[in-house]
Amino acid sequence: MKYLIRKPDTFMNTLNEEINSILRRSFDSVFPEYVLEKETKGLTIPVDIKEFDNEYKVRVEVPGIKKENIEVELNKSYMKISAKKEEEKEEKNKKYHKTEFAYGNYSRTIYFPSEINVSASEAHLDNGVLRLDLPKLKTEEETRKLEVK
Repeated sequence: MKYLIRKPDTFMNTLNEEINSILRRSFDSVFPEYVLEKETKGLTIPVDIKEFDNEYKVRVEVPGIKKENIEVELNKSYMKISAKKEEEKEEKNKKYHKTEFAYGNYSRTIYFPSEINVSASEAHLDNGVLRLDLPKLKTEEETRKLEVK
């Protein structure tokens, strides 16, 4: 028998995501247009989120980050974007007078009130902006008339 061993911080993040998911589902009817989001460890990635009738359009600023250092994990109810920005080269004895560039790991998790069609979603990187087209999952009407046979 194998046991799943989780680090405490990983376990707490998973638990937090599950609680957020339950709360999101509970409050969808109260705040249907509201997109719940959670910032995770690391540097924050700025995002724009637009909701349309059939899709979400998300723009993410990732200047200076190569596409191979960007990872998008998409689930029907949330999206997690992770990115890593590294310094170009290592220099010995370097001294900064001032630096405002941020290097390291970026991460952002966004929860959506409507389910996403994962297989039809697309991501494009252009000039430091990651564009995501996320169609909503079409669901059948909850009520319908059945033909009696």
